[in-house]
Amino acid sequence: MQRRIGVIGGSGVYQIDGLEGAGWRAVETPWGPPSDEILTGRLAGLEMCFLPRHGRGHVHLPAEVPARANIAALKMLGCTDVVAVSAVGSLREDFRPGDMVVLDQLIDRTTGRPGTFFGAGCVAHVSLADPFCAELSAACVASLRQVGAVVHQGGTYLAMEGPQFSTRAESRLYRQWGCDVIGMTAMPEARLAREAELCYASVAMVTDYDCWHETHGAVDVAQVIAVLGQNAQLARSMIAALPLHLGASRVPCPCGCDRALDHAVMTAPDRRDPATLARLRAIAGRVL
Repeated sequence: MQRRIGVIGGSGVYQIDGLEGAGWRAVETPWGPPSDEILTGRLAGLEMCFLPRHGRGHVHLPAEVPARANIAALKMLGCTDVVAVSAVGSLREDFRPGDMVVLDQLIDRTTGRPGTFFGAGCVAHVSLADPFCAELSAACVASLRQVGAVVHQGGTYLAMEGPQFSTRAESRLYRQWGCDVIGMTAMPEARLAREAELCYASVAMVTDYDCWHETHGAVDVAQVIAVLGQNAQLARSMIAALPLHLGASRVPCPCGCDRALDHAVMTAPDRRDPATLARLRAIAGRVL
């Protein structure tokens, strides 16, 4: 199988530089349109699809991002792997603004966001014990080191609802929980990528110290934007370096991401709703 990388760009990352044969494509999914058209092309011989999570011009609030349509659109375009980039606040002294964190764990504190493709006549349960693909994450770490980024391998992301930033009490609480960074978009994206059997890695760009840090004050959007410029360039350089660390041919994922739906569907075949099945074939046709 040919590898095709989907890149979801977060705040400050709205394009990929150097794509050959680049063109924007509109994709309609059973869950509606994604955040924007998807930029497709080749980078160093590797097929890539780029989707700006908030839309070009940053038009979607975190809770308004159509995560199901975004993941489904990338799956429908043949993506096998997804690298998500997002801006975060740091909950640790040693994760400094300008640093990059390749995540390995998540805590979900979002509310009311559709977090599954299943239901309405077809039930499935996948494991999310390790929400990120270790192999793809390692490639992101290697690429970031290659381009000179300060990168932390592993970290726990607290997904908050937003769009407001944390209170000081919340920020201190999340530090007590052992969280390392805080953001608004990794969930339900990671859940949906697992259901779609996509290898998924998340690169978090640290822009600030949230509001727990006594000497840095509250989060300020101007401060965030100032750091984003530097981080976004590093993220784009990382993406350009990925082909060196990922082969063009896709072998079975050692983490099992591409087989996440094996034995996951619980509903008996004769009880599955036909309309639901018709939608699900876009992301789960392998097992239905």
